[in-house]
Amino acid sequence: MLIMTISMLLGLLALSVTAAATVGLLGMSLAGVYSPLKLTNAIGELAWGTSAEFLPVAIPLYVLMGELLVHSGVAGRMYGAVSKWVSWLPGGLMNANIGASAMFSATSGSSVATAATIATLALPEQRKSGYNAPLFLGSIAAGGTLGILIPPSINMIVYALIANVSVPKLYLAATLPGILLTGLFIALIVGLCLWRPGLAGKRPAVSWAERIAALPHLLPPLAIFALVIGVIYGGIATASESAALGVVAATLLCAYKRVLTWEMLGRAFEATLRTTGMIILITLAAFFLNFVLSSIGLTTLLVNAVTSLDLPPLGMMLAIILFYILLGCFMDTLAMLVTTAPLTVPIVIALGYDPVWFGVLLIVLCEMGQLTPPFGMNLFVVHSVRGQGKFMDVVVGVLPFLAMLLLMIVLLLAVPQLALWLPGQMATL
Repeated sequence: MLIMTISMLLGLLALSVTAAATVGLLGMSLAGVYSPLKLTNAIGELAWGTSAEFLPVAIPLYVLMGELLVHSGVAGRMYGAVSKWVSWLPGGLMNANIGASAMFSATSGSSVATAATIATLALPEQRKSGYNAPLFLGSIAAGGTLGILIPPSINMIVYALIANVSVPKLYLAATLPGILLTGLFIALIVGLCLWRPGLAGKRPAVSWAERIAALPHLLPPLAIFALVIGVIYGGIATASESAALGVVAATLLCAYKRVLTWEMLGRAFEATLRTTGMIILITLAAFFLNFVLSSIGLTTLLVNAVTSLDLPPLGMMLAIILFYILLGCFMDTLAMLVTTAPLTVPIVIALGYDPVWFGVLLIVLCEMGQLTPPFGMNLFVVHSVRGQGKFMDVVVGVLPFLAMLLLMIVLLLAVPQLALWLPGQMATL
């Protein structure tokens, strides 16, 4: 049963079948072969039950909030302000790429949207200032991965639905690792540019007066982030309600900046519909697959088989991590998350690990999948925005950042409290 499941999954991926269709076809095939009951009759009820829940409403709202900030020009002004404050470091604007990505991630929740936005803003500067192309491109692609780690994160909402864990706890758990990973990326750039100054390019000359004048451009995204996250942990609103408040705040900001036009709203709505349609279709197919796996007993069999092995919990966890690293080379991260989490989460819980901690670890592994060739989505996004040069420039550029992601995984394994300390503090209040 397990061999057939894995073979079908890899076969459909090899045929370039879309993620949602792969997950749905896998569930229908397993149901037809291994169940005496017609499990496909449950598709409608599962789709309605999942769609009618309150939590998934947050997904299109978070996407729309990010799109409004992009199309209104707020993201561009934010990048300019961040570049004035951090470009004095060795590495210049490459540090701005990471810093601006972290700030935009706090209002977007999407890795691809973050990478595309920062690439559009940063690449013209790279051409003018003579930065090392691979490392500059790598900083944009790596910075984009922060979009699914720093709250609010769409992937975390999907994981919370699958693993039945609290979204606020997940957001808290990801906060310190997100800040630490941002610091690791910047430290890597600084270290490489100190070691080889030729990588750094020409640093822009910025006066303190210009830095101070740019501060107002940092306030809107920070204020929206504080509103979205603050109302959750203040007990004022749920994750979905806070997303709605974020959309209202972003709309009011667009009106204040005098960029709120029907044309701009149309572009933002269209991009939101495309992204949300993809995410929701994959999620609904994943819930049907979860139902099938439970009905035919594969989940229970797999958990029993793994727990009966003589491997210690750490050894089993290392095997799971290796599995995800390899799978991330060939599979879209959201599809990887929804397809495999129903199998791995019960195993992780049986091994004695916290599902909230594993959620953060899994998101970091998904970040690696965004950067690992040959199918890392952020690689293609950055190369597409660049519109010239070799694809291998982006691949070479992300390699040092992949090392930082591996270090982050090691740190989470060695010090689980990196992810669990903040949720624990909130529980004691």
